[in-house]
Amino acid sequence: MTVQFPTDRGGDLSIRPAERADLLAVVRIENASFSQPWPYDAFDRFLGEPGFLVAVDDGRVAGYVVADVSSNVGRRIGHIKDIAVHPDHRGNGIGSALLSRALAVMAAHGADSVKLEVRRSNDKAKRLYREFGFEPLRRVPDYYDDEDAIVMIRKLD
Repeated sequence: MTVQFPTDRGGDLSIRPAERADLLAVVRIENASFSQPWPYDAFDRFLGEPGFLVAVDDGRVAGYVVADVSSNVGRRIGHIKDIAVHPDHRGNGIGSALLSRALAVMAAHGADSVKLEVRRSNDKAKRLYREFGFEPLRRVPDYYDDEDAIVMIRKLD
């Protein structure tokens, strides 16, 4: 299902499940966004999962999110595994739209809370996550090899 979102620049953005044809664009965004990017095969394994979504702006993939839901001690916990927006499209509300849609998908699949990891130095991302109600839970030393992660969590209604 494709969902339309207004963007901060006034245009429309669609968010839909990722397709095989999107993978090269997703990997390019991943490589432009992270010093330790996921390989192509990692994304390929998530194809068909409800939480692998892409944001399409003017017919091109502008961002993506990879999320899933798993059981843990009798609870259903969502996990945002990866999210990124192409550098040319940042600041237009695409990250917020992706995060919003991913949270809705995880809630629909029974998640009662959602967690994510973020680099300790990534203040922009941490600010976005706090706007969505995520709270810091703990620090994980050397999670990214060269840097600690902050695990953040949010309860779903």
